[in-house]
Amino acid sequence: MTAHEWAKTLQVGDGFRLADVDPESTPGYHGAKADGARDLAAGLHELNQLQERLFAESRVGVAKDSVLLILQAMDSAGKGGIVRHVVGGVDPQGVALSAFKAPTDEELAHDFLWRVTPRLPEPGFIGVFDRSHYEDVLIGRVRSLAPGDEIERRYDAINAFEGEAAASGIRIIKVMLHISPDEQKARLMERLERPDKYWKYNPGDVDERLLWDDYMAAYQTVFERTSTSAARWHVIPANRKWFARLAVQELLLDALQGIDPQWPEATFDVEAEKTRLAAS
Repeated sequence: MTAHEWAKTLQVGDGFRLADVDPESTPGYHGAKADGARDLAAGLHELNQLQERLFAESRVGVAKDSVLLILQAMDSAGKGGIVRHVVGGVDPQGVALSAFKAPTDEELAHDFLWRVTPRLPEPGFIGVFDRSHYEDVLIGRVRSLAPGDEIERRYDAINAFEGEAAASGIRIIKVMLHISPDEQKARLMERLERPDKYWKYNPGDVDERLLWDDYMAAYQTVFERTSTSAARWHVIPANRKWFARLAVQELLLDALQGIDPQWPEATFDVEAEKTRLAAS
């Protein structure tokens, strides 16, 4: 299956229902864990090549496009693993990572998109949002952090914001890593059983678990209201970490293949520079 076929398989389309997605499944992929590890390693070479070409274009001022990977999920779904094992496999010089936490007082004094806009990737870069502006229509809705009419306004504001970003040359990949509540419980329990993972545990995660159905409903609304032709959502079953990582890598490959960056031509006389260097 090509990277573009992967993207189509995981894409949110008309009539999509999150409840119909099995978090244990591996849609479009028939291999086992060992096959997934092999394919991840094989795809990393191409990902590296494409990303380096894209970054090289930025260094000489000819890059017009960039990629923005938006990662959303319930806690412990594997966002950090995606950043380490997929994005972390390319040249970090060409990656801009933004991890959005609870907004500060200064950020709350502005529109919810104020803190996000400056983090959009420049031409030639891969930007990664570990959580994003979608928190403002997910936790914002579930926890009633904003009035209902404000939440409704935000859906349209997000579509306009992402539409403008896409028109400027940013290829937007929106991913929801979908795990089951039982899998999340097991992952959180592992953090409590291993001293080297205590730092990852947040007691508040248990509070959020109690609102699981509300969050799933909020995600469903997000997909219905903000999966647009400019910025499609992709739902990736994430109980199997190896599959989620492979799927995200394929989405990145699809975006970069669409851009098709090339090695920049020399802006100097190569032969003359060889002569000068040899004589130096």
